[in-house]
Amino acid sequence: MLNSFLFKKVPIIYDNKYLPTQQIKPILTRGFNINSMAKHTTIPLGPQHPALVEPEHLKLEVDGENVINADIYLGYLHRGIEELMQKRNYTQNIYVAERICGICSACHTLCYSEAVESILDIEAPLRAKYIRTIISELERLHSHLLWLGVAGYEIGIDTIFQSAWKDREYVMEILEEISGNRVNYAMNTIGGVRRDISQTHNEKLLKIMIHLEKRANYYIKVFTHDSTILKRTQGVGILTAHDAKKYSAAGPLARASNIKFDIRNENYAAYNLINWNEFTNSGCDISARAIVRLNEVIDSSKIITQCINQMTTGPINVKTSPIVPKAETTFRVEAPRGELFYYVKSNGTDTPERVRMRPPTYANLLALKCMLKGAKISDVPIIVASIDPCFSCTDRITILDTNTKIKKTITENQLRTFKL
Repeated sequence: MLNSFLFKKVPIIYDNKYLPTQQIKPILTRGFNINSMAKHTTIPLGPQHPALVEPEHLKLEVDGENVINADIYLGYLHRGIEELMQKRNYTQNIYVAERICGICSACHTLCYSEAVESILDIEAPLRAKYIRTIISELERLHSHLLWLGVAGYEIGIDTIFQSAWKDREYVMEILEEISGNRVNYAMNTIGGVRRDISQTHNEKLLKIMIHLEKRANYYIKVFTHDSTILKRTQGVGILTAHDAKKYSAAGPLARASNIKFDIRNENYAAYNLINWNEFTNSGCDISARAIVRLNEVIDSSKIITQCINQMTTGPINVKTSPIVPKAETTFRVEAPRGELFYYVKSNGTDTPERVRMRPPTYANLLALKCMLKGAKISDVPIIVASIDPCFSCTDRITILDTNTKIKKTITENQLRTFKL
């Protein structure tokens, strides 16, 4: 049945003719199927708030409750990060890179620092490599637990949201103790790291890792046995292995489509010195993405434990020259959401000639087009959230009637229960 908005304000086309509002109710009383009279509707989602890092604009073409097509529009907010980095010296650019994303800021500084180090032909000390790995995996832990809470909220189970974010708080607290910041840790620098990790921090880290490993196993049981969660996640947001390759999906999104693709195999930081696992899943749906991320929570806990046990004393950075020789390079790291890519070109001065980066969200957003086709409108929020996009949500969503151009703004909460 049409909602009150469509009932009162939107003329309906039937047999290629507009029906005035006053004629709608008499037709209904004669037994006509209102769904057969409705045309395809376009639902624009976004663009997002201009203060956000990666706003997006989705236009969904729907037939009844089903999405039949989706288009993605990007570029609504260009902050000029790359241009800014070409006007700062190499050290100042670390702070710029760190502010590209508040959730995976350490990965941006690590990727940028490793790229510049390769041009300078220097290598960070061994202890610095272990510390870089610990911070990167702590960031992966807090990102995955944050996603788990958001997924629980989108499904409608606030208990998961509250529980996951409570566990995430242990990670945020130890990150703050180590770096002095909950966001933008300022740990990585060209040639190593700025801060050391004390024995007290190591002891606390080991206890937290034991706790998180137990909690992740519990969440896996919940996501594989709870009937409500299974109905909302299994078979929803399908991304086949073929489509994942076609759209160059990265990170947990690709691995949940049974594609082995993890940049940590390239052995940056200390990943070549420890044992870790690359988890894949053949489910190709939201449930598979949850299981992959939860398995990575367990593995990240084990990686951090190994780093603490293997880490020896020694320097945490080396001296570097402010002048970088003329050269160009690329570097990649595995951010929590997938492959993070940096290109750095130097011109023989203290300022880079060109810096280019591609965060994983730009790759994963393209896969949404095929993930949303055939989905229910009420499943759109959890499907979008399943790729863990790096932009914040806004509560403004506009319903547009393509025939009359009449618009109505609804909230995101209304979208979750929206029916045509």
